[in-house]
Amino acid sequence: MSDSTAAAVGMSWKRPTVAVQRLLHSHPALSPAIILLIIVAAFTIANPRFGDPQTLSLLLQQTAVIAALAVGQTLIILTAGIDLSVGAIAILSSLVMAEISTSLGTPGWLVLLIGGIVGVAAGALNGALVTRIALPPFIVTLGTLSIFTALSLLISGAQSTPADQMPDLLSWTGETFRIGSFSLTIGVVIVLVMYLVIGYALARTAWGTHVYAVGGDPEAARLAGIRVNRVVLSVYIVAGLTYAIAAWVLIGRADAATPNGIVDGNLQSITAVVIGGTSLFGGRGGVVGTLIGAVIVQSLTVGLSLAGVDAQFRLLAVGVLVLFAVALDQWIRRSR
Repeated sequence: MSDSTAAAVGMSWKRPTVAVQRLLHSHPALSPAIILLIIVAAFTIANPRFGDPQTLSLLLQQTAVIAALAVGQTLIILTAGIDLSVGAIAILSSLVMAEISTSLGTPGWLVLLIGGIVGVAAGALNGALVTRIALPPFIVTLGTLSIFTALSLLISGAQSTPADQMPDLLSWTGETFRIGSFSLTIGVVIVLVMYLVIGYALARTAWGTHVYAVGGDPEAARLAGIRVNRVVLSVYIVAGLTYAIAAWVLIGRADAATPNGIVDGNLQSITAVVIGGTSLFGGRGGVVGTLIGAVIVQSLTVGLSLAGVDAQFRLLAVGVLVLFAVALDQWIRRSR
């Protein structure tokens, strides 16, 4: 084979590869959607119980809290940051709500408002340290992870508070209702609404455009007149609010406010975001892929559990999937 023929063959193979890379780059949710379909089909064939409405309903209910945390994590990763304190903020918010409602007899709506303020304040602290002092997000949130965890233990005395000791509004997210054969909770609906709101903000507002611009190239965004630090700070504040909403959903799900509610929420939320196609380098991705990623993680866990696979190997499978998602992201980025 001549050199020219070999080059022509190489180019013929390269063109469809580049086309696939560009397709996945412009539609970040496409690859996780394909992965989810494969996982669901495989587990349903292996064990028909996986496709039962009861199993799928339980899967969605179990996904709700991580999906709520992953919304805020998505926003931060889109700006090329990372938040290791997501679970700690949610726990702190839930325990503050539990404490003021039991100790002071505060009305439920006011308790929720205070819980939201706690989440916003925690997010604002992270954002201020990142933007005003120019500390790396990893270091900032690693430090505040310990701070928020310590505050949670001090406030609660390392004790859980049952939901029946709090206003009914706090445990309302755990109430179930039926849609046909499916049983869902109010918390699932709240999380889906949150995804719609944040998804619209990212896709249809100037703020969303600025978030992507800052994550893609902060220097270019600055030269274009975008106030980079203000955008990053706003992202951390909005993320803090989503963590507070996750705390509300967590109380309904666990039927209690507990210091051990979701201690590994940071890792699980990052896993959902990465598997969902959002790039760790910022500027590419979205909440649709994150929601799919959260469902993928829970589907993999539930499916392997129904198959009788040990917990260690279920964790191994999730780790392998994360590495695959990061490798896929690197491959997709080469199309640029």
